[in-house]
Amino acid sequence: MKAFVYRRYGGPDVVELADVPKPVPRDNEVLVRILATTVTSGDWRLRTLHVPAGLGLVARLAFGITRPRRPILGTELAGVVEAVGSKVTRFRPGDEVFGFPGGAMGCHAQYRTMPEDGRIARKPANLSFEEAASLPFGASTSLHYLRKAGLEPGDKVLVIGASGCVGSATVQLARHIGAEVTGVTSTRNLALVRSLGAHHVIDYTTDDFTAGGGAFDIVVDTVGGTPFSRFKPVLKERGRVLAVAAGVPEMLASLWAPLAGSRRIIAGPAAERVEDIPEIAALAEAGALQPVIDRRYAFTQIPEAHAYVETGRKRGSVVVSVEHP
Repeated sequence: MKAFVYRRYGGPDVVELADVPKPVPRDNEVLVRILATTVTSGDWRLRTLHVPAGLGLVARLAFGITRPRRPILGTELAGVVEAVGSKVTRFRPGDEVFGFPGGAMGCHAQYRTMPEDGRIARKPANLSFEEAASLPFGASTSLHYLRKAGLEPGDKVLVIGASGCVGSATVQLARHIGAEVTGVTSTRNLALVRSLGAHHVIDYTTDDFTAGGGAFDIVVDTVGGTPFSRFKPVLKERGRVLAVAAGVPEMLASLWAPLAGSRRIIAGPAAERVEDIPEIAALAEAGALQPVIDRRYAFTQIPEAHAYVETGRKRGSVVVSVEHP
């Protein structure tokens, strides 16, 4: 089968098309013929090892010290089940599915196996393959942090980076739960964030979102790099900062922040729960979660998709249609 591989860390040019063995499903696995995948900020960070501050050594130990341990990137997929293992009962050939291997990656390929009890579910009938593939990363990350924060109806939520993959999902999910949502984004994305359900929008190019006083129960920082001291003026007592793109400084701050008062920081990697994928499917089918797709690329254009994601200007997701002979 065809797959895009990277055998060294670097720019988009290190991602190359190659012939690799087609996987064979084990007894408890399904073989998915991938029809759509995505290039995410996570793919860019792993390709370049451009990780949050202080996590460089940890990333090399996890993903490969001198070269990538897993040569095929891609964390999201949608496609059709082509074959199933002898013990599989939940799926059969022909089922339309979507899934989230997450840190295991391997989706920038024509085929991938998935455990039947893993992060895979039937594709929402109202979504295309490209739309379904765009949902798991942002939505599952958002669900993790909103759960950790204990979001409740009526809470006031500020989402920084509201037009990105995680940010756009957070705006929709927080609104669905019943929060009053304010999105922070650039001028060109104001209309998009409003369309996702934000009650208020702030243009960070003209306004300082930290200038207000004690207005928010939860601040969701999907961008990273902003010190906790800047958030304190806009947090209510017992307010929470969700540091989605946290580096070591934010993680350390999450330990000492409670010592300085009732406000706190929630940081750390998002849990990849099996239950999230069917929940995301149900939310999409109910219209509570809609895909946000910035650009679409052909499979042979994955290096170009990497280059675009690396600019940091994408809105929502960048999806890739996977061609088969």
